[in-house]
Amino acid sequence: MLRDPAEKYRPFPTVRLNGRKWPSRTIDRAPIWMSTDLRDGNQSLIEPMSIAQKLEFFDMLVSIGFKEIEVGFPSASQTDFDFVRKLITEARIPDDVTIEVLVQSREDLIARTFDALEGVPRAIVHLYNAICPSFRKIVFNQTKDAVKALAVEGTRLIRQHADARPHTHWIYQYSPETFSMTELAFAREVCDAVAQTWRPTREHKMIVNLPATVEASTPNVYADQIEWMDGNLGYRDSIILSVHPHNDRGTAVAAAELALLAGADRIEGCLFGNGERTGNVDLVTLALNLYTQGVDPGLDLSDIDGVRRVVERCNQLPVHPRHPYAGDLVYTAFSGSHQDAIRKGFVQQVPGAVWEVPYLPIDPADVGRGYDAVIRVNSQSGKGGATYLLERGMGFAPPRRVQIEFSHAVQAVADESGAEVSGEAICALFAREYFDVAGPARRVDTSIVHWEGRPIRIGGVQTGAASGAHSGAHDAHAQWVAAAIATATGQRIEITSCETVRATDGRIAVFVGCRVGDETPRHGGGIGTDEAAAIVDAVISGVNRAAVWTSAERSKVAA
Repeated sequence: MLRDPAEKYRPFPTVRLNGRKWPSRTIDRAPIWMSTDLRDGNQSLIEPMSIAQKLEFFDMLVSIGFKEIEVGFPSASQTDFDFVRKLITEARIPDDVTIEVLVQSREDLIARTFDALEGVPRAIVHLYNAICPSFRKIVFNQTKDAVKALAVEGTRLIRQHADARPHTHWIYQYSPETFSMTELAFAREVCDAVAQTWRPTREHKMIVNLPATVEASTPNVYADQIEWMDGNLGYRDSIILSVHPHNDRGTAVAAAELALLAGADRIEGCLFGNGERTGNVDLVTLALNLYTQGVDPGLDLSDIDGVRRVVERCNQLPVHPRHPYAGDLVYTAFSGSHQDAIRKGFVQQVPGAVWEVPYLPIDPADVGRGYDAVIRVNSQSGKGGATYLLERGMGFAPPRRVQIEFSHAVQAVADESGAEVSGEAICALFAREYFDVAGPARRVDTSIVHWEGRPIRIGGVQTGAASGAHSGAHDAHAQWVAAAIATATGQRIEITSCETVRATDGRIAVFVGCRVGDETPRHGGGIGTDEAAAIVDAVISGVNRAAVWTSAERSKVAA
C-alpha cells in the first residue's frame, strides 16, 4: 500500500444539492422488487446455471412473491435464449409475473431478443449502455453525443419491434450503465433523450434504472444523485425510477435504502447479494430490514433456509454463516452477557406483543428458524447460556445460586476442551453434578437413607403442595433429613437454602444449599413427581457434594 494514497486515488465528487429531502424521510412501503439472479447473478458464477437450475430458481422466486424477474440475456447466450423460450412455450410464467431480458444497443441483438420473446404476454425489454467518462474515453473512445445517440437508436429499434407485436404488453427499461460515476447533467440528458424517443405516459410508464455499476462513493452521495435525478428528470410522472446498487465498498444495502428515501420506486438485486465482483445488493436483507421496521416487504421469506438451499444449490456458492438473517450463526450468541440478556428477553416477551428480545432484531421463528441455536456455549459464555439450554433441554431453570455454581463446572469443561459445549452435554453435566452424585449417602426410600451402607431412618415428614423459594414445608423437610443424617453420622450438616422449581413436564426439582462442617456450601438437587423423594435426594446430593473426601475417593465411589 502507498504511504500517501492521494498520489494514486482521489475522493469521489459530492453532489451540490440544496435542501436535500431524503435525510428527513422514512421508508413506509416496499419498493418494486426485481430479481436479477438469473441474469446478473448467473453471469457472475464460475459455472453458469443449467436450464434445469434456472427453472428451479425461477419457480422459487415466484413462490417468494417476485413480480418482476430478469431471466437472462437471450441475444448473448443460447442457454438464456432457450430458457426464455421454454418459459413462454410451456406457459411457466404466472399471469402476475413479468419477465425481463437485457440487450445492448445493436440491431441484430435487439431482433434476436424479440425472437426470444415471441408470444410472451408481458415483458420488460432492458436496454443499457455505459455513459461515464472512463468508459467514453477508455473503453469506447466515443463522444457524449455518440453515447447518447447509441441509447436513442437502441430505444427507437426496440419501439419499432414492440409496435410490430401488439399482442404483447411491452415495458421499456433503460439503464445508463455506470450512472453513479457519470456527470449528473449528462446522465439526465441521455435519459431524457431516451424517454422522448419512447414517449412514456402515466398509464404506460417506462423504467429508468440508475445503476451503481461499481460502487465508488458513500451511500449518502448515491442518495444525493438519486434525489437530483428524481427532481430533474423529464417525464418523471411517467417514469418508474429504479436503482441497481453493487457492493464494491460493502454498503450496497445502505445505498439502496437511502436511494428509496431519495425517491427510487424500484430496486434490482440478487438474493443474498450474489453478482459480479462483490455482488449486487442483497434483496433478502433489504426485505427483512423493512419487515423488522413493521413494513410489509411483499416477499415471503418465512422459510429462509429453504430459499437458501435453492440458492446455494443453483449458484454452487455457500451463504456465509454471518450473512444477515440467513447465516447459520446470525441468531446465535456465545457471549455470556448477550446470552443472559437474550434469556431474560425470552422470559419477558409476551406473545403478540412488540418484539423486544435483546440482540435479536427479528424473531427467528418469523423466518422459519427455531430457537435451539440461539444460545450456544463455549469458553466465552456465562451462566445465562447454560441456563437457557437447561430450560430447553430439561424443562426448568435452576435457582440463581445454582446457576452461578453450575456455570463454573461448564466453564471448566469448555476451557479444557477449547470447543463448544452442546446443549445435550450441558444437560448431562447438570444431571451428573446435581442429580446423579455418587458419595457416602444414598436414598433407599423416603424414610431410609444408607450412609456408607449403614441404614439411617429419616422418618416421615409430610410436605405441602406449594413450590417456591424457601417453601416452609419443603425447607422443614430438608432440615429434618439433614438432622437425621447428622445425628447418625456425627457430621455437622447445615441446610443454607431450599428452593423448588416446577419443570415443564410437571416434575418438581428441589435444590438445597448444604454445608458439611466448615466447608463451602454446595448445592444438591433432586427431581421427580414425588416431592418427598426429591427433597431427600436433594439433601443427599448436597451432602455428597459438600462432604470432605478426596478426588481419589470420589473416583473410587463413582467406579
